[in-house]
Amino acid sequence: MGDSQTEIEVPSFFVCPISLEIMKDPVTLSTGITYDREAIEKWLYTRKNCMCPITKQVLTDLELTPNHTLRRLIQSWCTINGPYGIERFPTPRIPISKSQILKLLQDSKSPNLQMECLKKLKTIVLESDVNKRSTEAVGAAEYLSYIICNPSCNHTSPSSVDEISGVNGFDNSVTAVDEALNILYHLRLSQTGLKSLFGKTGELVDALTRVMQCAANYDTRTYAVLLLKSMFDVAEPIQVMSLETHFFKELTQILANQVSPKATKAALKLLIEVCPWGRNRIKAVEAGGVTVLIDILLDCTNPTRVSEMVLILLDHLCQSAEGRAELLRHGAGLAVVSKKIFRVSQVASARAVRILHAVAKFSGNTSVIQEMLQLGVVGKLCFVLQVECGSKTSEKAREILKMHARAWKHSSCIPYNLVCSYPS
Repeated sequence: MGDSQTEIEVPSFFVCPISLEIMKDPVTLSTGITYDREAIEKWLYTRKNCMCPITKQVLTDLELTPNHTLRRLIQSWCTINGPYGIERFPTPRIPISKSQILKLLQDSKSPNLQMECLKKLKTIVLESDVNKRSTEAVGAAEYLSYIICNPSCNHTSPSSVDEISGVNGFDNSVTAVDEALNILYHLRLSQTGLKSLFGKTGELVDALTRVMQCAANYDTRTYAVLLLKSMFDVAEPIQVMSLETHFFKELTQILANQVSPKATKAALKLLIEVCPWGRNRIKAVEAGGVTVLIDILLDCTNPTRVSEMVLILLDHLCQSAEGRAELLRHGAGLAVVSKKIFRVSQVASARAVRILHAVAKFSGNTSVIQEMLQLGVVGKLCFVLQVECGSKTSEKAREILKMHARAWKHSSCIPYNLVCSYPS
């Protein structure tokens, strides 16, 4: 717009109450107030507000009704004032309606149309937050869950020769389960929607566990982990405590295979969330979790956050006798945990010391305390006292050193410069 625009008075009802700019695509809420679509969508979906910005009324209906009359008035006004540098806004594309989404879902129940309809639905969902909410509102999540839980209705749609042959030995042809899971994850369901996914039998959890195990597509396996993480964020305690051992085996396998950075982080977060409940930490240990976590720690290329989460999870598992036994059984267990102190972050150091504290307190037999001495663990704990003076980590280290003072205090294995740090 040109400088002459400053001399033109813009009618107040052309201006969006949120952005304070001329509305390009005016839409009206159920409260009767009109806003620019982009601004009100941001208010409702990105900032997750549920009330009208002007009236402060709680919105039970988030339907945005296009105000065609006002939009035409604004376009006409822009055209008239074109000589003064005012640009006419193009007519906005009509958003997808709930009835169109419903028809797409209905058509997708035909085997011949299923893949085509799912691909169209994915495009719609990825287009905007409004489309996501409309798709959720018409019950799409239930239908997508049905496809995932019933692979027999799965149809393959390879899009190229490369996809058919696959990479690294995997068949990358796209199936209905792949598409349904992709859409279901990207719907970013509300808390209510996520809770409803558990259903009465937990069938979807079992189906997603199978997907983690069997899916040929790495992205699909990643989406399965990410969706499970979102579901268990809102799960009831009984749902968390009823998990089967094979659930932990597949998550552990995801970590071992390093399916993707996203899948690794999601799997770690999910395990951290569910392991403190019931017998879950023991199930995770039985699934080989301790060994896999130690192997991940041995990889020095891990991002800081991954190393932190691995140590947090390992701390959870070592609160059980089974977890500590597996840590000690691994040749590098004690050494790598000790090595991470001061090498990653304060969070990682604190968790590493907690793990050593659990081992020293509950599993500190003669051979273990000698191993801790020979591996330099005791020297590292003395160093913690020097550096972390007064912190909770320092207190934990002090407790460990005092527990086995008779065996460690006068040992030649402790570096001379650290002997003075040994607590009296």
